[in-house]
Amino acid sequence: MRSLRVFEESWPLHTPFVIARGSRSEAKVVVVEIEENGVKGVGECTPYPRYGESIDSVMAQIMTVNDAIERGISRAGLQSLLPAGAARNALDCALWDLEAREEKVTLSQLTHSILADTITTAQTVVIGEPEAMASCARILWQKGARLLKVKLDDHLISERIVAIRAAVPDATLIVDANESWHSDGLASRCQLLADLGVAMLEQPLPASEDEALENFIHPLPICADESCHSRSSLPALAGRYEMINIKLDKTGGLTEALALAQEAKAQGFALMLGCMLCTSRAIGAALPLTSQVRFADLDGPTWLSVDVDPGLRFTTGMLHL
Repeated sequence: MRSLRVFEESWPLHTPFVIARGSRSEAKVVVVEIEENGVKGVGECTPYPRYGESIDSVMAQIMTVNDAIERGISRAGLQSLLPAGAARNALDCALWDLEAREEKVTLSQLTHSILADTITTAQTVVIGEPEAMASCARILWQKGARLLKVKLDDHLISERIVAIRAAVPDATLIVDANESWHSDGLASRCQLLADLGVAMLEQPLPASEDEALENFIHPLPICADESCHSRSSLPALAGRYEMINIKLDKTGGLTEALALAQEAKAQGFALMLGCMLCTSRAIGAALPLTSQVRFADLDGPTWLSVDVDPGLRFTTGMLHL
């Protein structure tokens, strides 16, 4: 018989994480442990208020399936018990981890995925004054980061991105507006980014305003983040986005994330793999997807003052496996 344990953790950040939606100084996560015959599988999720989630609501949601977990429900069965989101993610990943440990294989072996020895990950430049953002980008570049994810809100767009590009002329830049822009002026902003060699723009408009992207001619790829959660999101994205950002906390775990990646590629979408502020546990669960994506944005643990032990090994801009 299985047993389920769920608890919360708080991990202080070494630097405030500032995006269009606000500032955070700690990563608050929910951890699930599922134990069976002396073997323990662990999963982690980060509840996200943008999606109506809190630590308390996610923990309560997890406990609603306690009996089903104890009876040995499969990952497939779990998909119909809970909706996509953080709660299902922690449970799904714990079940994957449990099976891998029971079979004494790695998660990549269990999912038949091939992992590179090193994975390039974006390093995030958070919102600040243009000079501060440019300085941050320069320091990251000097430390080895080659892919930088620039967070922007609706202010000082040109000042910030021009300063950053001048500081790191050879870096690959992707820009994330976190739904803070509007359709008015979007065309000129896209052209500015393209002129500065930005490789991709992520979720410029609120998800509720995606119709403005219908037949919108733009000179660089646009990626859906808040607009894409699971396979059910895909029909509404066609003709509006070229790329989707897959996050296990949105898909509700690795099971749906793998299915979403397969279906999205079949429909012609390029893939990005993202994360919330989290520990290495959450990144480890997402690794089977890394070989399929154009951009990996897995720097969540690098914002922590201290990571979980044992953790993954990061250097600036690189994940070493």
